[in-house]
Amino acid sequence: MTTQVHRPAPLAPAATARAWAGPLALALAGVLFLVHPALRPAGDAVPATTAAAFAGWSWPVAHLAGVAGFALVAAGLLALRDRLAGTSGRGIAGWALGTWAAGAALVLPYYGAEAFSLHALGANVPDTTTLLTLTEAVRMGPIQMTVFGAGLVLLAVGGILAAVAAARSRVLPRWSGVLFALGFALYLPQFWFPMELRIAHGALVAVGCIVLAAALRRPRPAR
Repeated sequence: MTTQVHRPAPLAPAATARAWAGPLALALAGVLFLVHPALRPAGDAVPATTAAAFAGWSWPVAHLAGVAGFALVAAGLLALRDRLAGTSGRGIAGWALGTWAAGAALVLPYYGAEAFSLHALGANVPDTTTLLTLTEAVRMGPIQMTVFGAGLVLLAVGGILAAVAAARSRVLPRWSGVLFALGFALYLPQFWFPMELRIAHGALVAVGCIVLAAALRRPRPAR
C-alpha cells in the first residue's frame, strides 16, 4: 500500500513573485524603520536648534524612510495572506492587510507634513518664536492629531492581527509575529520616549519585520 503525500498546489506566477518580493519588502521595511529614528535630527526638542534640525537634509530623508517602511509592510502582509492560503490564519491575515492599509493611509499625511512642511519652515522662518508657533499649528491641530492617532491605532491592530494569523496558521512558527506586533503596538507611545529609546524601538521593529520575513520564506510543510 502506497502512502500518498499531498503537496501544496503550485502558486500562480503573480503569487510566486509576491512570495519572494513580499518578505524582501518586509525586511527592507524593518531596516527603514530603524533608519528613521537613527537619522532623524533630535535638535527640534530644543528651541535654539529647531530651525537647523528642520532645515537639514536628514530631516526629510529620515521621515521618507518611515513613509517607505509603512508602504513596504503592506507588501509583506500581502505575502503573508498568500502564504496562509488554505489555513485558519488566512482570513485574519486578510484583515491584518486591510487594517494596515487603512492605518497607513491615515498616518502618511502627517509624515508628509513633518517631512516637507517643517523642512520648509526651518529653512525659511528665521524667527524662533514664529517657527515654534507654526510648528505647533502643523503638528498639534485637532484634525491632524485625531487622524494620526487613529492611524497609529489601526497599525497596532494590523500588527497584532498579523501575529495572530501566523500563530493560528500552523505553517509558520507560532511566535514569528510576536515582535512585529509588539513593535507596532508601541509605535504610538514611543513618540514620548527620549531619542535613545526611540532608536531602540526602531531596532525592535526592524527585528520584528525581519523575523516575520524569514518565517515567510520557510518551506511550507507538506500535507
